[in-house]
Amino acid sequence: MTSAIIENVSDTAFWVAHYRGIESKRADALFHDPLAAVLAGDRGRTIAEAMPRPFLTEWVIAVRTRIIDEFIHGAVDNGVDTVLNLGAGLDTRPYRMDLPPTLNWIEADYPAMIDYKKSLLAQEKPRFGLSRVTCDLANDAERKSVLSEVNAKSRKFLVLTEGVVPYLTMDAAGALADDLHALDHAAYWIVDYLSPQLLKFREGMMSGKMQNAPFLFRPTDWFGFFDQHGWHREEIRYFGEEGDRLGRKIRMPFLAIVATVARALLSSAERQNFKNAAGYALMVPK
Repeated sequence: MTSAIIENVSDTAFWVAHYRGIESKRADALFHDPLAAVLAGDRGRTIAEAMPRPFLTEWVIAVRTRIIDEFIHGAVDNGVDTVLNLGAGLDTRPYRMDLPPTLNWIEADYPAMIDYKKSLLAQEKPRFGLSRVTCDLANDAERKSVLSEVNAKSRKFLVLTEGVVPYLTMDAAGALADDLHALDHAAYWIVDYLSPQLLKFREGMMSGKMQNAPFLFRPTDWFGFFDQHGWHREEIRYFGEEGDRLGRKIRMPFLAIVATVARALLSSAERQNFKNAAGYALMVPK
């Protein structure tokens, strides 16, 4: 039996849901997710309490959730009729987002996660069409089957992979990108962006915490990787800039403040690189 608090990638969904629940209780919440705490349960809190720098995770989850919400609204305004949420985890957007009732939302994840979520949300009513399918993205046949079915039933769909691609190998990420690019109705793809510098920082911060769910996707040129697989960045929103825009600057304890003072001595280009170390990209097929 492992002593690691994160036993597999699915555990990260409980961790994220815990912080969505925390955000939802704030008077100045960037979104309201009343079901997040229900889904996170004790497991989510236990994981969060065992992880370093909770102030940083809390801020990242709040900002990233708002970024993705806004991307989804924009895509639906541009004619998207279906959202495919791959590796949906404990996301509850179908129960909280104000989107057209005609929208089709499809969640795909491992069977255990789908069953857990269906059980806890059995009495809740989604605001638009919601269906769930089991899928292991690493299984070529399962992945291709799900994607083919969604493509056949949609006129224009968006793919959401929130917190998914970083855990894929380079080959698996490339295969997913190729499969999506081959679909004639796949119009948008929302993907995590992490700079090589940020990955090194996270690796040090999470030392010994994430050995059962490591980040495997580590391209030297993130944008070049997706470009080679047929996907072009239409828009990218960085956490630092978005935090400023949303009036949610990161709260930092003493040691982080010292680091901030040190950054003040950096050049303007170096400071911008720090602010743009991570975010989310809205990709479109080339």
